[in-house]
Amino acid sequence: MARSASKKNVENMNAAAKAANAAGEPAADSFAALLEQSFGKTGSLEGKVVKGRITAIDGDSAIIDVGLKSEGRVSLREFALGGVPAELKVGDTVEVFLERMEGRDGEASLSREKAKREESWVVLQQQFDKQTHVTGIIFGRVKGGFTVDLNGATAFLPGSQVDIRPVKDVGPLMGTPQPFQILKMDRARGNIVVSRRAVLEESRAEARSELVANLKEGQVLNGVVKNITDYGAFVDLGGVDGLLHVTDIAWKRINHPSEVLQIGQQVNVQVIRFNAETQRISLGMKQLESDPWEGVVAKYPVGLKMKGRVTNITDYGAFVELEPGIEGLVHVSEMSWTKKNVHPGKIVSQSQEVEVMVLDIDMQKRRISLGIKQCMENPWAQFRSEHKIGSVMSGEIRNITEFGLFVGLPGDIDGMVHMSDLSWGEAGEEAIKAYQKGQMVEVKILDIDSEKERISLGVKQLSEDPFEGVSVNFKKGDIVTCTVSVVQENGIEVTLGDAAGGFTGFIKRGDLARDRSEQRADRFAVGEKVDAKITSIEKGSRKVGLSIKAREVEEEKKAMDEYGSSDSGSSLGDILGAAIKKAQKKED
Repeated sequence: MARSASKKNVENMNAAAKAANAAGEPAADSFAALLEQSFGKTGSLEGKVVKGRITAIDGDSAIIDVGLKSEGRVSLREFALGGVPAELKVGDTVEVFLERMEGRDGEASLSREKAKREESWVVLQQQFDKQTHVTGIIFGRVKGGFTVDLNGATAFLPGSQVDIRPVKDVGPLMGTPQPFQILKMDRARGNIVVSRRAVLEESRAEARSELVANLKEGQVLNGVVKNITDYGAFVDLGGVDGLLHVTDIAWKRINHPSEVLQIGQQVNVQVIRFNAETQRISLGMKQLESDPWEGVVAKYPVGLKMKGRVTNITDYGAFVELEPGIEGLVHVSEMSWTKKNVHPGKIVSQSQEVEVMVLDIDMQKRRISLGIKQCMENPWAQFRSEHKIGSVMSGEIRNITEFGLFVGLPGDIDGMVHMSDLSWGEAGEEAIKAYQKGQMVEVKILDIDSEKERISLGVKQLSEDPFEGVSVNFKKGDIVTCTVSVVQENGIEVTLGDAAGGFTGFIKRGDLARDRSEQRADRFAVGEKVDAKITSIEKGSRKVGLSIKAREVEEEKKAMDEYGSSDSGSSLGDILGAAIKKAQKKED
């Protein structure tokens, strides 16, 4: 068939040559011109879409004459549409792409698929220029994305442009016509880049504007969980996102939104707040359910004992769930009668079932105060019922602090011996040094306050107060002999006689002598005996005030009274001299 076509062309050219000779034109020039005209015109058709006529159907191919010296052959499959075989017959006119004027087998190289592609490129270029959407089918997967058939032209769809959100499975989208936006076209390289996401974002923007325009508080919407954070979840309402805070997911305590939500989950939510200016939307799920706090006062009266489950433990206490959506706080101070300054996690554990008592309900703040120790016997009250003030008992020193000793008592409770109650005659700071942790001591109960959970104990109260001997053996105004025990800059500390049990007193610097020049503490030595007058006895502060000056003044006054009346002509010096001599004779 190709040879007959070539023969036909040659016959035509020979006839044209004869006509040229008849007209007087050179035969050689005429034949060359015809060749140039024929092959030059056909050569310019290569790489273009041309029309042809089907001259025969040969098996699974169609023989097409496009006006060249030889016909071409095209597979019938290239004419199929959507997998449906094409209905072609001899004489039909079709458009094909001329690749080469003559192939290796002497036939014209034609392609229906490339013709369709060229047609698609023209249409796609127009749509790209107008920025209109095109329809295509995702048919393959390549590195970084997918291939899309745009009515014969193949385009590249990046993975990031498939959807607004990452798509885990593209299977449902493949083989189905989808709208796309052409992002880039390069005819020379045959590259087309499309985006499905751009189309969805346009639709999303339209839906967003419509949704925001009609949005109002209290409205119930259906959305899809888009993202989950520590403080809540973002829900896509169809073009606009709203925040579902963790406290608005459910009435019960939720530590993290992922406990009840997952990305992609569809949820019904209610619009709690909407700010039209910032377009911030606050959503809630629990608002669609009944409030469990309604009637909680009648259901949980103060004093009610019941069991609950520990849902959360903090530094200040533990939260106990009484029912879904109703929780109460057991403060650390209400967890144990005896365990003080202990972390709540060492008393209760997560998810543990505990018995609690309702202590208080604040409906305005939605708070319930609970207690665990109230469900147990109060060891402080039990101790008060079994022991009396003034009774003596033994206990182990459990702790020593800067202000006293803590002694273990029956019922796993502690009593305190303040350091001022350790010794009658020794300072507390010194007396406390004689005790050690774990040591057994005998104590006297001084006071029991079960409400404040305090028991006061004493050690020095086990013996009589030596200060009581001061009021019995001495009184204000007595002249006593003392022994210097400490010499200080502002005075001297002295020890009274044995009658006072060795009790100490203090003589201020101004009371060391009548004469100012003698008022120096350094003129006394430790162990030296001095006579002084008792100026004060303070039982409250347990202090005895003494004065050498007052003693000297008193002695001078006595001398004046004694010698002044018998010898009115004597001078003051004579009187004092006589008094001193008399005093010395008494001492001798």
